Amino acid sequence: MKMTFVKGCLVALAASLSANVAMADQAATLDELLEMVRESRIAETQEHRQREARFRQERENRAELLREARATRDSEERRSERLEQTYEEQEREVRAKMDQRNERLGSLRELFGHLTSTAGDLRETLYGSLVSAQIPGRGEFLNELIDKMNSNTRLPSIAEIERLWFEMQREMVETGRVVVFPAEVSKPDGQRVTQDVVRIGAYNLVSEGKYLTYNPASGRIEELPRQPAGAVRSSAARLQNAESGLVQVGIDPTGPTGGSLLAALIDSPTWGERWHQGGGVGYVITAVGVFGFLLGLWRIIYLFGVSGKVTAQLKSSTPNANNPLGRVLQVAEENKNVDPETLELKLEEAVLKERPAIESGLSLLKIIAAVAPLMGLLGTVVGMILTFQAITIFGAGDPKNMAGGISSALITTVLGLVVAIPTVLLHTIVNGRAKRVIHVLDEQTAGIIAENAERK
Repeated sequence: MKMTFVKGCLVALAASLSANVAMADQAATLDELLEMVRESRIAETQEHRQREARFRQERENRAELLREARATRDSEERRSERLEQTYEEQEREVRAKMDQRNERLGSLRELFGHLTSTAGDLRETLYGSLVSAQIPGRGEFLNELIDKMNSNTRLPSIAEIERLWFEMQREMVETGRVVVFPAEVSKPDGQRVTQDVVRIGAYNLVSEGKYLTYNPASGRIEELPRQPAGAVRSSAARLQNAESGLVQVGIDPTGPTGGSLLAALIDSPTWGERWHQGGGVGYVITAVGVFGFLLGLWRIIYLFGVSGKVTAQLKSSTPNANNPLGRVLQVAEENKNVDPETLELKLEEAVLKERPAIESGLSLLKIIAAVAPLMGLLGTVVGMILTFQAITIFGAGDPKNMAGGISSALITTVLGLVVAIPTVLLHTIVNGRAKRVIHVLDEQTAGIIAENAERK
């Protein structure tokens, strides 16, 4: 406070000097200057007194505030002591009440423990159960029941415990029922349609011949974007259209635990998808196989026709140029007067002319049957290389990815064998028919030469 007063005096003195200098500039005579200085000093003295009074008042105010703050502090300290004492007394009372509660509960504590565990398990079961798609909101009371059984201030009522027992019994009963109920179904394209849904216990939901899934998080029933095989879907449609009796239908026994078997069945690739897994090598093998099948089929049809004509020629004495045997007999007829050596050469030449047409395609079928497995092995090796490269990059942490890559690599081997086995069979059939026709030609040629030699 004294420092503030001294600073104020210095400021006033400086102001007075400045004012005197200013008055000296304005005064015309010394008397005027003296009068002006006297008046200025009187004004400054009054100002200093007012400032000093204001400083004293502020000092008194601050002292009063300090006394009030100290009084408040003392009051709060006494209040804190009272609160601490009250807290200790209430804490002792709470402990006494808790001991009294635990003593009165007795064996109910163990019962509440079992009820809490049962309610927790039932809550998880009801959350993902397909029955909740038909009867939503069954497990909402379980949260409050569990909180009560874990609380120190609340107890569950008999009605709530009986409801827990009732929901357990209802879940078991509904698991063995087939029920039809209307529900809103979300289609794969995002459209929502209200239709009749058949619930097969707690295993599967079907509607209009398609399998559905229940999303517990959103509470919606959704149609599976990818459905199982047609036979399974048709059985689901028969179940929905049935009015009574027993109907054979495909269900997923793991439905209550998530439906892993149905998911695996749906995710299994079809034959078309497996074929596409073969990639470029698989396409080439397929093209070669189709060509070999068509070639073998055409050769079988052709040789069966030729064999029939040769059989008809054996029953006729007149040579016919529409079959190999008839053309050979025509050559024999044209050279019947030559010596046996010349006739033999002529007939051998005629048979040699017929062999290319009869044996056409045999070599190509044999090559296809031999090359197809090699092409399949090539595709498998390429697929395994790509699989190991993926393992090098992404690691081998997921066995499913490794198994999928190896499975795709082996598709080409399967395609190669699928092409090779029928081609070998076709080659055997074609070769057998061709040898039969050539055998007939050789047999008839030998007979003609023998007859000609006897005449000579």
